[in-house]
Amino acid sequence: MPAGEHDNGVRLDRWLWATRFFKTRTDATDAIRAGHVLLNDQRTRPAKSVRCDDVLRIRRKTVVYTVTICNLIDKRVSPQLATQAYAEDPISIQRRAALRQQLRLQPHPVRGSKGKPDKKERRQLQQIRYVSGGE
Repeated sequence: MPAGEHDNGVRLDRWLWATRFFKTRTDATDAIRAGHVLLNDQRTRPAKSVRCDDVLRIRRKTVVYTVTICNLIDKRVSPQLATQAYAEDPISIQRRAALRQQLRLQPHPVRGSKGKPDKKERRQLQQIRYVSGGE
């Protein structure tokens, strides 16, 4: 059966995996159960059938996607074909761009150490301890 000719829809978790929103179906299932994926603004279950023109709100960490389903696919395809299976809301695109810009402007955390001190750093620490030890 060619893509887009399903009579009864495609499982939601399978569609999310096929369109590359999640790396595995298990990740998609977990996100749906946690309430991070809303179908037509309502919580649903992973086995729910989706159809064309359904609206999904997908939250992944701090990013929220609002997409309308255009094609029903149930096999994982290339990223170019996957983006043709849905139409993202322009407001969603603007929000993601604004969030990206906001995160870019935030100061990056300073990392104090890179792990265990190397030989040179250990010698410096020993000197500090020796000098401050009172001798």
